Amino acid sequence: MKNNKKLLLTLLSGLSLMANADVLNGNFEAWSNTSADNWTTVDSGISVSQNTTTIKTGASSAAITVNTATQSSTDFLQNIAVTAGQSYDFSVWVYHTEGGLKARLFADGYQGYSNPNLVNQWQQVSYTYSAASTKEIAVGLRFYDTTGFDGSETVFIDDFEPTASAGTGGSACLANDVTFSLTTDQYGYETSWSITDSNNVEQASGSNLSNSTSYNENICLTDGAYTFTINDSYGDGICCTYGNGSYDISLAGTSLVSGGTFTQTESKIFTLGSTGGGSGGDPGTYYQSITTQTGYSLKTALHDLIKNHTAQGYGAIWTFYANHSLDTYFENDGSILDIYSEKPFGSDSYTYTKVTNQCGSYSGEGGCYNREHSFPKSWFGGKIEPMNSDIHHIFATDGFVNSKRGGFPFGEVASATFTSTNNSKLGTATSALGYNGTVFEPIDEFKGDLARAQLYMATRYQNVIANWQTNSTYGDAILDGSSNKVFETWQLNMLLRWHANDPVSQKEIDRNEAAYAHQGNRNPFVDHPEYVSKIWTAN
Repeated sequence: MKNNKKLLLTLLSGLSLMANADVLNGNFEAWSNTSADNWTTVDSGISVSQNTTTIKTGASSAAITVNTATQSSTDFLQNIAVTAGQSYDFSVWVYHTEGGLKARLFADGYQGYSNPNLVNQWQQVSYTYSAASTKEIAVGLRFYDTTGFDGSETVFIDDFEPTASAGTGGSACLANDVTFSLTTDQYGYETSWSITDSNNVEQASGSNLSNSTSYNENICLTDGAYTFTINDSYGDGICCTYGNGSYDISLAGTSLVSGGTFTQTESKIFTLGSTGGGSGGDPGTYYQSITTQTGYSLKTALHDLIKNHTAQGYGAIWTFYANHSLDTYFENDGSILDIYSEKPFGSDSYTYTKVTNQCGSYSGEGGCYNREHSFPKSWFGGKIEPMNSDIHHIFATDGFVNSKRGGFPFGEVASATFTSTNNSKLGTATSALGYNGTVFEPIDEFKGDLARAQLYMATRYQNVIANWQTNSTYGDAILDGSSNKVFETWQLNMLLRWHANDPVSQKEIDRNEAAYAHQGNRNPFVDHPEYVSKIWTAN
C-alpha cells in the first residue's frame, strides 16, 4: 500500500463566504447547528464536529473525520482577503489519533504536510504567504490517507490563524518568485537569454556564459505576460550535439517554459498572476472528449488526446529532475528522489544533490543519478524521439542500479542475483509470473508508478508500438506485436496487479502536472486510474 495516496483531485472555487483580513473562527469557538462558523467542507468525504476534550487553547477544537477510502473531496476551507505587499504567517495545530492520515495546509495552493507518525500530541504546520496582489484566497486544510488508513479516522485541529505584517521590503519578493535554471552546452559563450515584459522592457538577461555549467537564480516578477528568449550564435541550440544543455522557468515547482533543442533562437511566452500561468495545472477540461468509450476504443481516444506532445530533448531531463524530481515526500530533504534507492520507511543509504551528482561515472551504488527509461530505449529502437525524451516514462535513478536493470523486463523475482540498498532486485522470475527469464523488480512503493508509465507508453505510442516487438529480445518478451493489447499476457496481468495494489500517490500527481507543463501532455492513468480497467479488462 502506497504512502500519500491523494483523496482529493479537485478544488471547488468561488466559495461564497465573507472574507476578512484574518481567518475567521480560527480558534473554532463559534458553532451553529454543529457546523463551525465561517468554515465550509467540500463534498462528503469529510465531516466536522465540535470537540471540547482534545484542545490546544480555548474551550473547543474541530474534530475532522475523514470517512472515505475513495478519491473524494476532503477540504475544509474559507476565503479571506489579502492585500498586495503584505505577508501572512498561516499556521494550524494538528492532533493525529491513529496515524493513517496526514493534513496539508492550503493557502492559495498546496503547502506543508503534518507528520502522521506524531500521534496523540499537538504539532504545528505553518507557511508564510506573500501577497502579490489584492484578492481573495482560499485557506484551510485538505487530508490524505497514508499506509494503515482503515477508511475512517479523526484528526483534531485548533488555532488556525494568520499574522498580517507590513511588506518586508528589501530583497524579499512580494510578487512572483520565479526560478530560472539553465545548463549550457560545451560552447556556453554562444548562448544568451533574456526575459522581457509585455512592453518589451527587459527584466532579466544573461550572456558570456561558461561551458557545460548549470546556472540557477530567482527572479522577482509581477503579474503579467512575459517572453523568454534564448539565442545560440552558432545556430545549433544547446542540446544535444555538443552537450546536454537545457533551460527551465518555474513558479512554485510548476514549470512555465522549458526546452533546449532549437537552432538560432527560440522565444516562449508565459503569464503570471490571475490571468494565467504555466501550461500545467488541474486536468480541467482535458478529458472532456472522453465520454462513454470503453475497451480499446477508449485507448484509441486517449491516444488521440495525448499523441502530439512537444519533445523537449534528452538534455532537458536534467533540468526537469532539478525542479520536479526532489524528495518532498519521504525524508523531505530536497535530494533527488531516486526510485531505486529510496527507502520509504527508513533512512536512505545515500542521497543525491540535484545537478551536482548527475552521472557521470560510477563504480557502484551511490556514485551518481541517471535518466532511467522505464521502457528501455532498446525496446523502441534506440535514441529516437519523441520516445527518448518522453518524461512520463523516464525516472531519476542511481546510475549503477540503472545499469543492472538494463533492458530486462519488470517482473517479480524468485532468486536475486543483485539487490539494491532499498531492496530492488534483479534475478530469475517467479514461476507464478508466467515468464522464466531474468526480470527486475522495484520495491512496492513504486510498482504502481512504473505500471502506469508502461500503460502510458502503450497508449501514447499506439500507432507505432506494434512494430517494436522485434527490436530486442527483452522487448519481445513483453510485447505481443499488437497495437491494442500491446503486452504479453504475463506482463499485462502483472502491470494490472501493480496498478491495483499501489494506487496513485501525491508524488505521481505532482509529477504528472510538471510533465504536462514540460511537454504538453498528461498520463491519463494518473488522472483517471479507472481507465486502466475500462480498457484492459473490458476486452
